Amino acid sequence: MTEGVNIIRGDPRRAILKLSGPMIIAMLLTSIYNLVDAVWVAGLGGEALAAIGFVTPVYMVMVGLSNGLGAGAASSVSRYLGAGDMDAVDNSATHTVIITLAVSLVLTLIIELLLGNILLSLGAAGAFREALDYGSIVFAGTVFTLFTGAAYGILRSEGDAKRPMYAMGISAVLNMVLDPIFIYNAGWGIAGAAWATVISQLVVSLIIIYWFLAGKTFTSIGRGRFKPDRSIAWSIISVTVPASAEFFIMSMVTAVINWILVTAAGTSAVAVYSAGWRIVMMAIVPVIAVATALISVSGFAYGSKNFRNLEVAHGYSIKIGLIIAAATAGFTFILAPWISWIFSYSQASAALAPRITEFLRVICLFYIFLPPGIMSGSVFQGTGRGLTSLVLSFIRQVLLVVVFAYLLAVTLGMGEAGVWWGVVAGDIGGSLIAYTWARVFIGRLKRYGML
Repeated sequence: MTEGVNIIRGDPRRAILKLSGPMIIAMLLTSIYNLVDAVWVAGLGGEALAAIGFVTPVYMVMVGLSNGLGAGAASSVSRYLGAGDMDAVDNSATHTVIITLAVSLVLTLIIELLLGNILLSLGAAGAFREALDYGSIVFAGTVFTLFTGAAYGILRSEGDAKRPMYAMGISAVLNMVLDPIFIYNAGWGIAGAAWATVISQLVVSLIIIYWFLAGKTFTSIGRGRFKPDRSIAWSIISVTVPASAEFFIMSMVTAVINWILVTAAGTSAVAVYSAGWRIVMMAIVPVIAVATALISVSGFAYGSKNFRNLEVAHGYSIKIGLIIAAATAGFTFILAPWISWIFSYSQASAALAPRITEFLRVICLFYIFLPPGIMSGSVFQGTGRGLTSLVLSFIRQVLLVVVFAYLLAVTLGMGEAGVWWGVVAGDIGGSLIAYTWARVFIGRLKRYGML
C-alpha cells in the first residue's frame, strides 16, 4: 500500500484535508494562469477579451468532459479499491484511458469542423476573427486536455494528490512563461495564447504517461491490465456522462448569459463577465478542491459500505468549505476595485474597471452558499449517482440561474446588474436543494444499506 492508499483508507476527515491541500495549490496555480492569460489578452483590447468569452462556452464542453472523465475514474477506481478488488482497480484505470482517447478523436473532429458556425450562433460576429483564431488552435489539443483530466482522476482515486499538483503546476507555470513570448514577442496576438495552452498540456501529458509506464503510481495501466468488462465500463460512464453533461449545461448557460448580456448591455458586458468570472473561479478554487477530494473519499466509503464515514465526510467537507468561502467572499468584496484594475491597465480596456468591480461585489455573495451544494454533488458522483448530480445541476443552472437572470436583466430592466443578481439567486436556491437531497440519500443508506 502506498501512503495515499493508506490515507484514503483511514479517517475521512484526515483524507479530505490531505487530498485537498495539494489540489488547492495546483488549482490555484491553474487559476492564476487563467488570470494572467486574461491580463495579457486584455492588453490587446476589449474585443480580444470578448473573443475568449465567446469561445468559453465551447471550451467548457471540453473541460467538462475532462473533469467528467476524471470524476468517473476517481469514482470507479476508488469504489473498487474500497471493495478490495485490485484487478478491477487496474482494469478500471485502463478502461478510462481507452474511453478518453476515443472521445478525444470524435470531439476534435466535430468541434474543428463546426467551430465557425458555433461561434456565429453564440453571437460572436463582432469578434469572430479573433475567436476563431483562438478556438481552432485550443481545440486541436483536445486529446491533451481530456487525457490529463482523466489521469488526475485516476491518481486522486488512489489517494495521490501530489502528482496532479506537480503536473498542474508545471502546466500553469509553462503557460505563464509562454504567453507573453507568443502573444507579444512573436507577434501572434490572441493565437499565441492558444499555442501556449496547447504546448503546456502536451508537455504535462508526456510527463504523466512516463509516471504510469515507469511504475511510479499505485495503479497500473497497460494492455496486460485490460480485460473488456461492461460493468467496469459502466461504472466509469455512469458518472462521466452526467458529470460531463453538467459542464455542457454550464456552457449552454454561459452562452445564454452572454446573449442576455448582449441584449441588455452590449458586447462589452460579455468582456466584463469573462474577466470577472476568472476571479470568481480563482476565489472558489479551495472549495472545488475539497469537493474533488470528496469524490474519492465518498467512493471508497461507499465501496467499503462504511456509510457512517460517508456522512462524516459530507458534513466535514461542508464545514471546511463554509469557513473558506466566508473568508474569500470578504476578501473579494474589499479588494474588488484593485482586482478590477488588472483587467483595465490598457487604454483600450480602462472603461471596464468600475463594471468589473460591481460584478465582483455582487457575485461574491454566492460563495457562502456554494459548499453545501457542491459537496452534495460530489457525494452523488462518488457513490456512482452521476445522474442525480446532473439533475441537481439542471435545476440550479437552467431552472433557477437562467430564469432569474432573464427576469431581472430584461423583464425588470436592471441590465447587466440584473444578470449578476440572477446568478447569485439561482446558485443559492440550487445549493439548498442539493444539500437537502444529499442528506436524505445518506440517511437512507444508513438505514437500508446499498440502494
